[in-house]
Amino acid sequence: MRKPHIKLTNSPLHHFTNSLSHYLTIVKHLIHTLNKAFDNRVRLGVMAVLMANDSVSFNDLKEALDLTDGNLASHVSALEKAGYVLVSKQFVGKKPNTTYQASKEGKTAFQEHLTILEKLLRG
Repeated sequence: MRKPHIKLTNSPLHHFTNSLSHYLTIVKHLIHTLNKAFDNRVRLGVMAVLMANDSVSFNDLKEALDLTDGNLASHVSALEKAGYVLVSKQFVGKKPNTTYQASKEGKTAFQEHLTILEKLLRG
């Protein structure tokens, strides 16, 4: 005797499996659209500070993020190359003073990055 064929297309399990599959497809897409320039925690921190302030000095940024001179310089350089940070060098008295600002492109890119992260967190 043959076993009856059971259709699962209308079962809750089928809907759950399809929903999960759809959700995972969306998550995969969102993860691939994250901006790689902000993958690193230091760059994420730099942009977060710059988004909240008009401009920030090298020393203030270094202190806020607890970084070494070289570490901060290399990450800011990468963000500058991407066009996300503007660098201004001046002299205050006889001392050089470097300040940073988020560029218009940097603000837009960072906000898009945050929007994608929010979508991932909300599910």
